[in-house]
Amino acid sequence: MRVIASDGSAESVAELTRAVLAALDGGPAVLPLDPRNPAAESVRAAMRPDEPVEPDTAVIITTSGSTGRPKGTLLSARALLASAHATHARLGGAGRWLLATPPGYIGGLQVLVRSHLAGTTPGVVDLSRGFRPDAFADAAREVLSASGPHYTALVPTQLARLLDAGCAEVARFDAIVLGGAACPDALRRRAEAAGVSLVPSYGMSETASGCVYDGVPLDGVRVRLGADDRIEVSGPVLAHGYHLDAQATAEAFVDGWFRTSDVGRWSDDGRLQVLGRVDDMINTGGVKVPARQVEDALLRHPAVRAAGVVGLPDPEWGQRVAAVVSTSDDVAVDALRETVRAELGAAATPKQVSVVDELPLIGPGKVDRSALRRLLLGHVDHA
Repeated sequence: MRVIASDGSAESVAELTRAVLAALDGGPAVLPLDPRNPAAESVRAAMRPDEPVEPDTAVIITTSGSTGRPKGTLLSARALLASAHATHARLGGAGRWLLATPPGYIGGLQVLVRSHLAGTTPGVVDLSRGFRPDAFADAAREVLSASGPHYTALVPTQLARLLDAGCAEVARFDAIVLGGAACPDALRRRAEAAGVSLVPSYGMSETASGCVYDGVPLDGVRVRLGADDRIEVSGPVLAHGYHLDAQATAEAFVDGWFRTSDVGRWSDDGRLQVLGRVDDMINTGGVKVPARQVEDALLRHPAVRAAGVVGLPDPEWGQRVAAVVSTSDDVAVDALRETVRAELGAAATPKQVSVVDELPLIGPGKVDRSALRRLLLGHVDHA
């Protein structure tokens, strides 16, 4: 196993790219780590890099560890390439990519694989000092100056910041694959109004990045709803397990299907709708409330920039719905509650709301729900 530290700088991306391409060609498996992550060393230790790697492994992508100890997802060259081929087929052909998300996560790493398939070198947004719209614009102009088509991948937080900054380059890409977290309806409408060609995606490390684009599975990918409407995925993009964790592998990968931690439903037009994680379902007074639906309702309030919702223990209700929001203007907590009540009813209305400057994140654009719970348990409502 080759452990490659990549902080998002162009130099570290180049080193990681060389290692990944060698792994795709049968070389040592690659474990990318972000040295800026305070938990990087503990993640490295959990992966036990001195021990043998399971056969047919090209890359090991670690989970964020938000719900427990990190797991190392085992991805073969076959799965990575299948995902990249299917992505190009859906978007309209191979093209030039701009890497704008951390390459140690699957969304960023797949930009490297897709560029390899396209026979091009990806543009790189220097992330060593964090994501900056001006750095994105500079890197985008260089990519856009070459023949296309032109693609990039972003998380919703990045897209919102680019729109806030009035970045004109974001609308010049032929497609922007949006993943890492759910895309709020308001952000999607705003992007479309700005002329952005947005492709919301659903997927994870275990599916070698997004495997469902705008509700439709990629070619070769099958999706079904299992017990309790849990989303299950099959196809050539699947990982083949978790590093040195036979039990977790056996629980998640069954008869060629990967059992995700997400709950879904099919829309009337046959598209997959992701309602949220199984463990994010809040049982309050016997009513099951998807945290994501409450977040979406809060985000439809014009003053709310970001929202995170969790269930907290409650002696009367079993669990109570609690929310943390970041707002662009002063807004009364009661107004936020009424927004949810009007759309989803009394059971889904947050009994506790905290307003913060920024929501805690873990991974690219993902809300750290453990941090939300700690914050809410230590705070009372305020606006």
